[in-house]
Amino acid sequence: MYQNQIINKLIDEKIITISPEKSFTYASGMKSPIYTDLRLTISYPDLRDWIETDLANLIKEKFPDVTIIGGVATAGIPHAALVAEKLGLPMIYVRPKPKDHGKGRQIEGRFTEDDKIVLIDDLITTGGSVLDAVKATKKEGGNIIGVSSIFTYYLPDARKNFEQAAVKFAPLLSYPELIKKENESQHITDEQYAALNTWHEDPWNWK
Repeated sequence: MYQNQIINKLIDEKIITISPEKSFTYASGMKSPIYTDLRLTISYPDLRDWIETDLANLIKEKFPDVTIIGGVATAGIPHAALVAEKLGLPMIYVRPKPKDHGKGRQIEGRFTEDDKIVLIDDLITTGGSVLDAVKATKKEGGNIIGVSSIFTYYLPDARKNFEQAAVKFAPLLSYPELIKKENESQHITDEQYAALNTWHEDPWNWK
């Protein structure tokens, strides 16, 4: 519903930066023509509302049986809270690891084995952190029916990891959609578009 507005705002505010000629280096060592800082989205009320409205609609469409929205700490928590509010559903959140004090909880909020939980994160690269949250929730008896996110690079590693974990994944926006829109709007040339696609096909060997 708000896809074009979301993409335009992400680019205009440099929350997502596309740079085909000058790459960024991730913590993993991967070279990339795109950099995202989706934590900044919470600072823009209009963008925030567009994202949560579209996420809520996406989750209703892809996971109609959902009974609880979960946030992956820390970046997924504010979006999960707002989506849960829009859907009128309870919320939980999952830490990267259990607390080292108190009751040692890794998951905050209440759920039962009969609940159907959808976890939200802001960005999915390989899916590692959110799938760790899935495992932690399942270990506590939670039933995860899917994962959603604001954005994903949709890298081969991510597709493989979600398939192996048998977890359904429904992102709001993806890298292929983003660069296609940017090419159609002539913000990037056909040559740049081709280079950006090359990275997506084989990111570890891209230069």
